[in-house]
Amino acid sequence: MRVVIADDAVLLREGLVRLLTENGHEVVAAVGDGDRLVEAIEAHRPDISIVDVRMPPTHTDEGLRAAVTARERVPRTPILVLSQYVEVSYADDLLADRAGAVGYLLKDRVAAIAEFLDALGRVAAGGTVLDPEVVSQLLVRRRRDDPLRQLTPREREVLSLMAEGRSNTAIARILVVSDGAVEKHVRNIFTKLQLPPDEEQHRRVLAVLAYLGT
Repeated sequence: MRVVIADDAVLLREGLVRLLTENGHEVVAAVGDGDRLVEAIEAHRPDISIVDVRMPPTHTDEGLRAAVTARERVPRTPILVLSQYVEVSYADDLLADRAGAVGYLLKDRVAAIAEFLDALGRVAAGGTVLDPEVVSQLLVRRRRDDPLRQLTPREREVLSLMAEGRSNTAIARILVVSDGAVEKHVRNIFTKLQLPPDEEQHRRVLAVLAYLGT
């Protein structure tokens, strides 16, 4: 994949460049601020961009705001936020176009390189991968008209794991049930959320977005 990296921490940025290059990916730009991130995405149209939240000049939310701007200028460009912080407001904005291809992982909770690379591939392919802590903070903002009220507790559990980017096989392993049982729960979720087969929409992504209340 062709990748843009945006992080003002030079050691981390260069570490990501090396990691991705060693695993067969091409880093087309590595930048340290939000403005250059937007410029790089517009210029290179990468397969995915890895973005930190806090960058110069104020070190608050420049990275996320730049990611939102980049998605406005280059619709559906895949973004994986990799940060120490959860910034709920702009995370909502990043998810609001309902196009998928968004991830948000916390740096200190990425347990293995293979998991990180897997998440990178899922987001680049149009999926949504969110750290459980990000999910829990986004749920606090869920609107009162809860579209999930028809789901059973087990279906909610399955949908929560889907929001973390888990595959059906991984969900089956975590819940200690068969793959067939998970597939049935997923079909029920799609039905109850009124997500019929649609070539233009990724139902799994739309289900996760409904779960997050976006």
